Amino acid sequence: MPLSRRLSLADAVAIGAGSMIGAGVFAVWGPAIGAAGAALPTALLIAAFVAFCNATSSAQLAAAHPVAGGTYAYARAEIGPWTGYVAGWCFVVGKIASCAAMAMTFAAYAAPPGWRTPLAAAAVVALVAVNCLGVTRTALATRILVVVSLLGLAVVVAAGASASGAASPAPLPDATAYGVLQGAGLLFFAFAGYARIATMGEEVVAPARTIPRAIVIALTGVVIVYALIGGAVVLTLGADAAGAASPLTDVVSAAGWQALVPVVRVAAAAASLGALLALITGIGRTTFAMARDGELPRLLARVDPRRHVPRNAELLVGAVVVVIVLSADLRGAIGFSSFGVLLYYLIANASALRQPVTARRYPRLLAVLGALGCLVLVAALPVEASLLGTAVVLLGVLLRLITRAVTRRSRRDTTRA
Repeated sequence: MPLSRRLSLADAVAIGAGSMIGAGVFAVWGPAIGAAGAALPTALLIAAFVAFCNATSSAQLAAAHPVAGGTYAYARAEIGPWTGYVAGWCFVVGKIASCAAMAMTFAAYAAPPGWRTPLAAAAVVALVAVNCLGVTRTALATRILVVVSLLGLAVVVAAGASASGAASPAPLPDATAYGVLQGAGLLFFAFAGYARIATMGEEVVAPARTIPRAIVIALTGVVIVYALIGGAVVLTLGADAAGAASPLTDVVSAAGWQALVPVVRVAAAAASLGALLALITGIGRTTFAMARDGELPRLLARVDPRRHVPRNAELLVGAVVVVIVLSADLRGAIGFSSFGVLLYYLIANASALRQPVTARRYPRLLAVLGALGCLVLVAALPVEASLLGTAVVLLGVLLRLITRAVTRRSRRDTTRA
């Protein structure tokens, strides 16, 4: 049974923005400033440019292949089943780690230390339930969470503007080339999510026109928001932001607006929930598409006849995320997620390069630069994250080899019988 096309342009933009304006914008500035130093604007531009290149490739592919699954489906069609499988595997495992990170961040802002882990798990369960009620409810919930997040970020920008004249921010350290790339990699994690719209290609109205517009609109708006927030942090805190656990609340406190600190905390929690909701939705659709193609158990390809959502896939994703929340830490989840996301978009750019001229909507150079950018940012990741990511990708390849061997043997036995 196909999925139902119910999402408008506004819905798709809200889901894309909700995927980007998540926990990253509330937490990434400290590590990014510590890595990039005085070259933070350069790191932000690099991350935004790589994201833009990836977004144009995703938009071009989505216009030609308006089906669920994102780069998994695109690479499968443009390059081959193996490449599509690797893309889908990287997306699913990387974004499951992102789900855990978003849930943990939400709980860190919303609960005292002893209650954070159970609250994070409860948040995952609640949002999986929202997804299972139907995609239009997902879009509505995401819109509400994005509005709350933007209100909190507006408070930060206003506080930074009021404090910048009187503030004496600590001088930023000098930048190194590696530090700038590392900062860009961290900031890219905050951008990741713009192509979440493309994974819902079977549920968007007029996908060939809506998906490319939604991706570009959402990404442009978020770049502007990040530039304003980054400026507020640098002008108010300077190098002191590098050691801050919650730099945006520090900006508000530095402005003497302590009464509004809870507003920022609520916004951070809402942003984390918004990103978590959109992540679970995208992973569920990719899992559904892979199961429909026989890459994962067929049970995951079933669509709820009443709600028109891949309920089994959503429930499995939620269960795995809860297990990670109960057993892992935030730093490990983010590092592994970055590795998977960058490989996923590397394959997206390679797939866009394979498209014929008639399907091309953007210059070929953008896909080339996007692929190179992904490779460079992967190289800048911590060694531990890269080693773990490589091991999990190889595990996925091994699983497919085993699955294919079992399937072939089953077919031979059936033929002999």
